[in-house]
Amino acid sequence: MIASVRTVSVVGLQPHEVEVEADVANGIPAFDIVGLPGTAVSESRARIRSAMRAASLKFPDTRLTVNMAPADLRKEGPCFDLPIALAVAGAQDEIPGTALAGVTALGELALDGRVRGVPGVLPAAMHHRMLRPEAPFYLPEENVAEARNVSGLRLVAVATLKEAVASLREGSTRYEIAPGVPAAMADEDGYDGDLDFHDVRGQGMACRALALVAAGGHNALLIGPPGSGKTMLAQRLGSILPPLDEHEALEVTQVYSVARQLEPGQGLVRRRPFRAPHHSCSAAGLVGGGSYPRPGEMSLAHRGVLFLDEALEFPRNVLETLRQPLEKGTVTVSRASTAACFPARFMLVLALNPCPCGFLGDAERPCTCPPRRVQAYRARLSGPLLDRVDVQLEVPRRSLTATDQGGPGPSSRDLAARVAEARARQHHRARPRPGAVPRLNATLTPAEVRAFCAVPEAARDLLDATTERLGWSRRTHDRVLRLARTVADFEGSDEIGEEHLLEAIAHRRAGFHALSSQPSAFSLVG
Repeated sequence: MIASVRTVSVVGLQPHEVEVEADVANGIPAFDIVGLPGTAVSESRARIRSAMRAASLKFPDTRLTVNMAPADLRKEGPCFDLPIALAVAGAQDEIPGTALAGVTALGELALDGRVRGVPGVLPAAMHHRMLRPEAPFYLPEENVAEARNVSGLRLVAVATLKEAVASLREGSTRYEIAPGVPAAMADEDGYDGDLDFHDVRGQGMACRALALVAAGGHNALLIGPPGSGKTMLAQRLGSILPPLDEHEALEVTQVYSVARQLEPGQGLVRRRPFRAPHHSCSAAGLVGGGSYPRPGEMSLAHRGVLFLDEALEFPRNVLETLRQPLEKGTVTVSRASTAACFPARFMLVLALNPCPCGFLGDAERPCTCPPRRVQAYRARLSGPLLDRVDVQLEVPRRSLTATDQGGPGPSSRDLAARVAEARARQHHRARPRPGAVPRLNATLTPAEVRAFCAVPEAARDLLDATTERLGWSRRTHDRVLRLARTVADFEGSDEIGEEHLLEAIAHRRAGFHALSSQPSAFSLVG
C-alpha cells in the first residue's frame, strides 16, 4: 500500500514542494529512501524507526521504500523526519488515507518520539498558504511563534509523533493553533538605552554624518587613530534606525529562520540587524556558502547594518566580495548541485586606521610608518569598493580636555525622530504601491536621480567642476547627488540647495589613497 504526505524543502529562501511517498511491500526487510536524499535525510531511518516504536506505531518488518519527489531536487536537513513517519504510518493503515490528503508536515524526530524544531518554517508556511491554505500544516511546537505570523493558515502544533498521529486519526482540532495576530510593528523601536549618541563627546560632525547615513541608507567609512571613537559611533547607529515594518520583518525573519538564528519560540525579528564579524571572517562567512548554501553575514545584515571594524585587516579578496551585493542588494551562492539567492540590502560601515601603526596625522603621537608601507596598507581597500561608500569621514582623536569641553552628543531619540521624518519624505516622494518597502535615497535609480535630485545651476557647475578636478566617476557623481538629496530631506527641504550639495561633497573624501609630502600629515581630503 502507498501513502503520501507533502512537505517543503527550502533552498536558499526559495521553497520547493516535496511529496513524500511510502510503499510497504512484501520482500526481504529493508528501508530505502530514494529521491536524492542528503546525509541528514539518509540518517533519518534510525530516528524514524525508534520514534515510531516510542509512539506505539507498527514499523514494517517487510520491504519499505520511501520516495521523495521531485527526484532531481536534493533534499537536505532533518525536517523530513515527521512527513516520512506519517507517510509510513499511512501506508500501514495506522492513519486513514483521506486524513493525509493535502496535509503538509515538517519536523525533526527524536528517538523518543518528540518533534524538534527545524529551520526554514516561515518560508515553508508562506508557500503552503499560497497553494493550500485550507489544508492543515503540521509543525513542531517550537516553531509556532514563527509560523503564526503567516495569516490564514490552519496550524497544527505537535510535541510528539504520537500527537500528530492522534490528530490525523481523530480529525480533531485539539492541537490546532488559533490564527496569530502579529503585534504592531511600531510598538518596539530600535532604541537601546545602553547605546546612545548622547554618550559621544567631541564628535558632533561624526554624529550628524551617521544620522545622514541612517536617513538615506548610505554606506560610510570612518577613519581615524585608535581611541578616536570610531567603533563607539558605529555601534550606536542602530539606536537611530526606525524599526522594521511588517514586510521588512518578514524578509529578515526568513533569512534568520533558514540560518538557524532564531531563538526557540521567537516570532518576527523586530529590530534592524547589526552584524559585526571579526576580521578573520572568510569570504564564505561573509557571502554565505557551504555544500548546502546558508546565508552569510551580508544576508544576516539585510535591512540593517554590516559593520567591519579594522576593515583593512580583512583580506582584500574578502572585502572585494562586497562590491556586487552593494549594487544589487542580493547575493547568489552557486554550487555544483544547486544555487541559492539571498537578500543583502544593508548599510555598510567600515572603520579603519589611517596607517599600520594607527597614528598618521595624530596630534599627540607621531607615525612610525614609511610612506611606501602606508600606501601598501591603504591599497587593501580598492578604488571600486571605495567608490561605493558615500560618506568617508575623518574621526580625529580628541584630548580629554577637548572632549570634556565639547559636551555630550545629541540624544539618539532626537536623531531617530529626524531620521524617521527624512525617511517618510523619501517614501512619499517615490509614490510606491501600497505595502511596498520604503525607498531610500541610496537606492535611487539613475532615472530617479535625474527626477528627484535636481540642483540649482550654480550648484550644478560646482559639482561638475569638483567631479572633473577630483577625477570622480559617474557613479560617485550620482552618489553625491543622492547624499545631497538626503541632506535636504534631513533638513526638511523639498529642494536641494547649494549648502546641501556642499555638505555632501565635504563628506565625500577623494584622497584616501593619496599621501601628503609629510608622512605624519593626515591627508584624506582630495
